[in-house]
Amino acid sequence: MSDAIKHECGIALIRLRKPLRHYQEQHGTALYGLNKLYLLMEKQHNRGQDGAGVATIKLDPTPGTNFIDRERSTEKQAIQLIFGQIDKGLRKAVGEDTALLKDTEWLKEHVPFLGELLLGHLRYATHGAGGLENCHPRRRLSNWMSRNLVVAGNFNMTNVDELFSLLVSIGQSPKELSDTMTVLEKFGHFLDMENDRLAAIHRQLGYNDRQISAVIAEKLDVRSILQQSAVDFDGGYALAGLIGHGDAFVMRDPNGIRPCYWYADDEVVVAASERPAIQTAFHLPTEAVKELTPGHALIIRKDGSYSEQQVVEPGEKRSCSFERIYFSRGSDRDVYQERIALGRSVCPAILEAVDHDLEHTVFSFIPNTAEVACYGMLKEMEDELDRVKEKRILALDGKPDPAELRRILALRPRLEKVAIKDAKLRTFITSDDARDDMVAHVYDITYGTVRPGVDDLVVMDDSIVRGTTLKQSILKMLDRLGPKRIVVVSSAPQIRYPDCYGIDMAKMGDLAAFRAAVALLQETKQENILDDVYERALAMVGRPLVEQENVVKEVYRPFTPQQISDKMAELLTPEGINAEVKLVFQSIEGLHAACPQHRGDWYFTGDYPTPGGNRVVNRAYINYREGRNVRAY
Repeated sequence: MSDAIKHECGIALIRLRKPLRHYQEQHGTALYGLNKLYLLMEKQHNRGQDGAGVATIKLDPTPGTNFIDRERSTEKQAIQLIFGQIDKGLRKAVGEDTALLKDTEWLKEHVPFLGELLLGHLRYATHGAGGLENCHPRRRLSNWMSRNLVVAGNFNMTNVDELFSLLVSIGQSPKELSDTMTVLEKFGHFLDMENDRLAAIHRQLGYNDRQISAVIAEKLDVRSILQQSAVDFDGGYALAGLIGHGDAFVMRDPNGIRPCYWYADDEVVVAASERPAIQTAFHLPTEAVKELTPGHALIIRKDGSYSEQQVVEPGEKRSCSFERIYFSRGSDRDVYQERIALGRSVCPAILEAVDHDLEHTVFSFIPNTAEVACYGMLKEMEDELDRVKEKRILALDGKPDPAELRRILALRPRLEKVAIKDAKLRTFITSDDARDDMVAHVYDITYGTVRPGVDDLVVMDDSIVRGTTLKQSILKMLDRLGPKRIVVVSSAPQIRYPDCYGIDMAKMGDLAAFRAAVALLQETKQENILDDVYERALAMVGRPLVEQENVVKEVYRPFTPQQISDKMAELLTPEGINAEVKLVFQSIEGLHAACPQHRGDWYFTGDYPTPGGNRVVNRAYINYREGRNVRAY
């Protein structure tokens, strides 16, 4: 994605199902869990660069000893810094007596973070401040083991105001208005209620307080806690939690918007945001890792047993297709194949854009995340050229000229590495024009890859959001190669609407497709539509969630996708370049054909999976019309 945007966070949870001595004996270290957590987090580092955090819980601790540890960082290389601090704690505790490294009972008693429950988080701050306090995992502490709660998640709630008001109505006074704190306190409230319920029952049965604590640890109804907590959630989420006495859970939203995968064997139960992270850390085939069912929770009990249980009625599965296009690591088997298919499916439109002249067309990609889709494009173009070769050979006389035959057989798509992202350029120049000139050199070109004035240049991008980098840098840079025409291809459809489930696309005016639609309305003297949509959006304010509808769709209704694409190309073409610029976008049909199991497309279609999404898009439009450069959620 040439326009960098912040997006979904990453989670990693490990439950060791054996005593620490087992891992010392079988794997040569009591740090087995920490080592695996480090791998899971490093293999998901693409999911968060605003901060990271780790928390662990020790089972059955000696009273009076610390059993919950947490370390967080917002520094660069946060994962390495966190695990460096954990290693320092180990070295400090062990000192010169290295024999203690094999004494697992002593290590558990004296060394921080050597617990059986481990939770890691990588954060992109799409909502709320970016400071350390806002890093996950977040804690809710108590002297009662079964009331302690540690939570981390990849989520965004669209109805934080309602959830906050609900907490206030039951007597709480949350210290901040954020979806993270609201979710933590909602879980905590029902965790307290479940503790109170079990305590009251067994107190009447004559149990003393010490006995009651043990009974709660055995009988705590985690599923009921999650059901009651999530009944009012509106958003996309994969939430992981540890409870102080030893239960744990990972919970997914009913539409499966945010990704979550898990695996279990006799040694571990593990969950993460991405499947290949689990595969790599535990050396597993694809089929061994399961996708967490939408609306369900993976609940892990203190005794090590586990099960998937429904906590919310599942809806239509609308998994985020941006995960497949851009965010998830391309090392996943299915993600790789889907990106290949995305590249293939957009080829008919590319052929139209270059007048089917493949002999004078060079193919490339920017940035690296578009590389796999580019391979798919190339495969389809190879198939197209095979069809061209067949027709030309069949058109030859009975005894074709060998030179002509060789020329036909030599036809192949021309793939070149035309651009290389250079080191970040820093400047103290304050002039806007001068700064734009520096920005234009973020990428460097490979000279000689395009025949000036002869070739068209087709460049694959994974998506076009704002178009800023395209206009200020990429198109100017590509024009220096001298192509007749530059065709920028997006493997994603036009991004027309803001996201509110974890991707940092919250403002209408930032979206290049929206700006193009507004420009077309103005050109065609249909500005009244902008006013009508504003009035309808205002009328939605204050109405219940279930009554919300996306009124912003009317902005796009008068125009075809091609008209929007052409206007975007016009608006994003920098002054002074020589090449003609065209934009080609994936179709909605092509997207769904390439990613059939991941049909979340609200940023393209405006069809939000939850009512809160409709409210957010209407708020975003109101903010745009009123000139307020703020988030809509």
